[in-house]
Amino acid sequence: MYTTLISAEELQSLQTAGTPAMVFDCTFDLMKPASGQAQYAASHIPGAVYANLDTDLSARHGAPGKHGVLVAKDESLPGSGGRHPLPTRERFAKWLSSVGFRNDMQAVVYDRNGANYCGRLWWMLKWMGHDAVAVLDGGLQAWESAGGPLTDQEEPGHFQSNFVAGDSLVKLVSTDDVAKRLDQPGQTVVDARASARYRGEVEPLDPIAGHIPGALNRPFSENLGPDGKFKPAAQLRAEFEALLGNRDPSTVVHQCGSGVSAVPNLLAMQIAGFAPTALYAGSWSAWSNTPGLPSRQGPQP
Repeated sequence: MYTTLISAEELQSLQTAGTPAMVFDCTFDLMKPASGQAQYAASHIPGAVYANLDTDLSARHGAPGKHGVLVAKDESLPGSGGRHPLPTRERFAKWLSSVGFRNDMQAVVYDRNGANYCGRLWWMLKWMGHDAVAVLDGGLQAWESAGGPLTDQEEPGHFQSNFVAGDSLVKLVSTDDVAKRLDQPGQTVVDARASARYRGEVEPLDPIAGHIPGALNRPFSENLGPDGKFKPAAQLRAEFEALLGNRDPSTVVHQCGSGVSAVPNLLAMQIAGFAPTALYAGSWSAWSNTPGLPSRQGPQP
């Protein structure tokens, strides 16, 4: 069972052995939402199912935000706030069943975007109690470099399964949770957005520029080496220890713009050997749309 990363070679061996498994292509582009599925249609791992961030991995309810982006209304519920609110567990289980995913399967998720979007499905399956899910290290690029086959053939339909959700294996916090613990030693917020967005120099999506007061900044791309794969566990551990200083790693809450690109940081901490940490799924898009909450600009403390 693979629970964090799987290499291209390991996936090839798994497929050769006939292990029950399903591969998901999560390629996406926030600025061009339709392009992810178009890239999948042009080239993907044979048998891979496409998982769309907007329609399959998010609930599309809420009020229009900046640039017409949807922002969920009820930000007091964990996962309901922000531009990519989580669907209910029941709805997500129905989607998994509709594509034929079963409880006895190994899931492998990938994208072409530095694990930015496939991490969302990795986390959501853990949220459903399914531990056998791994990110394809290096994404589609690593698969192609390893000689893995590609196809442009449309994925055939799958028989309906009966996926049953189990107890969550992850920690999920709400806007209220983060606000109540602001500036307390029991919470360390880590912001995965690019440094310019964190500092408030630019803000392409949300109504307010800046960051949650006290948040530390680690852009999610810093988890990857020049080859596009996650850095070695020892290196990741050293980098997170340097970031956190004397803060307790168990207090970490990960956030980004809408709870998606925060997951590579969460995954990297697990690869590094830290205990599972929390996700603030609403993230900056929920925080900046909640009246009365403070924000800061400038470098991290």
